Amino acid sequence: MAEEPVWLTAEEQRVWRSYMHATTLLEDHLDRQLQRDAGMPHIYYGLLVGLAEAPRSRLRMTELAMKAKITRSRLSHAISRLEKNGWVRREDCPSDKRGQFAILTDEGHAVLSRTAPGHVSAVRQAMFDRLTPEQQKSLGEIMQIVAEGLQPNEAGADLPWLR
Repeated sequence: MAEEPVWLTAEEQRVWRSYMHATTLLEDHLDRQLQRDAGMPHIYYGLLVGLAEAPRSRLRMTELAMKAKITRSRLSHAISRLEKNGWVRREDCPSDKRGQFAILTDEGHAVLSRTAPGHVSAVRQAMFDRLTPEQQKSLGEIMQIVAEGLQPNEAGADLPWLR
């Protein structure tokens, strides 16, 4: 016999819907800004940033999928598109015949340099300019708790980058 779910209270429902509304609008806002300024969706920008921050601007594909919190299939498709733009290249991993590296090219670095100022302005305007320092700190702490709860460390966890 299935247990009755613990339904959200009116206040929890309000918080949940506010969160969903805000995150949907924020993602759309950032996607539109990046499409307008660089012709790429937000997810591609995140991949380029992940590579730019990595040593020698290169990461194993599995590591990049984990960093981006996306499936390996979605990453492979995105990297193919970024390769066509000349922003990323792939290189086989010498120690693992099935593994590959994604490497940010000079063109990829250049597009990030051109795009980052507008992107950070969009993020600041949409989020940080609206919050007090205390609210920013609280939001960061809350989101870390939520993320940690959704990213278990045990073997067999169903996480996007493992699919």
